[in-house]
Amino acid sequence: MARPKAEQPTPGELEILKVLWERGSPATVRDVMDILNGRQEPARAYTSVMSLMNVMAEKGLLRRSPHGRAFLYEPATPRDRTLRSLLGETLERAYEGSASLLVAHLLDQSAPTAEELGRIRSLLDEYESRSSEEPQQGGAPCRRPRTKRSSG
Repeated sequence: MARPKAEQPTPGELEILKVLWERGSPATVRDVMDILNGRQEPARAYTSVMSLMNVMAEKGLLRRSPHGRAFLYEPATPRDRTLRSLLGETLERAYEGSASLLVAHLLDQSAPTAEELGRIRSLLDEYESRSSEEPQQGGAPCRRPRTKRSSG
């Protein structure tokens, strides 16, 4: 029986999507597994990554095409669209549509630097000054988040 198409990826599925988005081209299971295993411990087994990617293809998160004896996988939707959808669902489900509550929790959780707060203020000013005739769809695509610095 076919799996229902999922609206949102699970955390494990999102890891694989990130690898494929960063790569920018279709990849085999081995390609994805090698990248994942280079990033984290413990190493993942080939069959585990293959099973998850096959499930993702069944759910419509990945497109799969034959490539010799293997398959090439690529995201079914662009990063920006997927992340907007994830954020939109989180905003509605967890914050009942309250952007201010979501931002307050985000700031508490991420503890941005003074430089980041300045960029956030600039984004807010830019958002506020946009013409009311422009469609309001969340603004420009978000930049990749910075990696957390160690506190040592």
